[in-house]
Amino acid sequence: MKHTPLALAALLATFSHTVMATSLCQPVATSPASKGLLATAQRHLGDTPAPLPHLHTEGTLPNQGIREQSLAAEKDWPVMRQAALAWRISGDPRYLKQVDDYLAAWAEVYQPDFNPIDETNLDMLINAYALTADHLRLETRDASRRLIRSLGNGYIAHIEQFHGQKKGTQTNNWQSHRVKLVTVAAAALGDRDMLEQARQLFKQQIADNVLPDGSVTDFQDRDALHYVVYDLEPLVQAALAAKPYNVGGDWLSLTANGASLRAALDWLVPYADGRRSHQEFVHTRVQFDKDRAKVGEAGYSGTWQPKSSATLYWLAAQLDPRYLPLAKQLADRPADWISACYLK
Repeated sequence: MKHTPLALAALLATFSHTVMATSLCQPVATSPASKGLLATAQRHLGDTPAPLPHLHTEGTLPNQGIREQSLAAEKDWPVMRQAALAWRISGDPRYLKQVDDYLAAWAEVYQPDFNPIDETNLDMLINAYALTADHLRLETRDASRRLIRSLGNGYIAHIEQFHGQKKGTQTNNWQSHRVKLVTVAAAALGDRDMLEQARQLFKQQIADNVLPDGSVTDFQDRDALHYVVYDLEPLVQAALAAKPYNVGGDWLSLTANGASLRAALDWLVPYADGRRSHQEFVHTRVQFDKDRAKVGEAGYSGTWQPKSSATLYWLAAQLDPRYLPLAKQLADRPADWISACYLK
């Protein structure tokens, strides 16, 4: 059968969704986490979406502004991802309908603000789309793609707006979260041009943020391993999202100014495996860190807890099995969504 150019483009677009879903995450019923994930997903089958047009938690203390409303709305995102994984594992159409309903609700209401700290967990929504794209209602798929594309292109535009300003949130963990969102969006859309842009942004962030000894600028500013993890985890997630497309090779080993993501992970290893310890935020330059310590927020004072890097190293182990023994030391098993995607 002969295809018109438009029909061929549609077929290629459908194929790109399938590549993303099956290459990035291949949940199966025999996964060690499948039983627990399905049980949790079933408990949330009766939930309904509660999207907000705007969210804001960054820089806020408890009960400030719309922090609590935002945190409540964000609970929709893991429910979406969970339902998408449950559908891929079980084939139960109730989970697919739940994903469709949630994606449709958020795509209709949400208006991106391009604050990467407020929006970093939208990767869960994007992954839910990627896992179900070929089976969503056409209107839901189109609306979801518009939202995801607006996020990807919007973050690229915000980064380009401040090009050359090597300071503060243009190079610290905020930029790592921007790079993650661009990369995950590009991967979900199967957009190779956006993926190439993401690779360039990733490489620039390695150059700007990771020092030659493997430490990151966030550690210099915050004197906290909490922020080392928060800086590196989105970069590992970006590398994982890009991996199925083989755009620019192995992002873990990509070197810029003598630095790499692998070197940054290796710098943290002696703290994560317990050979070294660190008192958190003692010399932070950021007042908000001190404010959070004063109100007693967990993790903003005292000795850093290595187990808080478990997710980071379980994800890193999917890029390099050399990190697997450390990941297992930090947590016998990763979070169910990681186990369902990667562990067979």
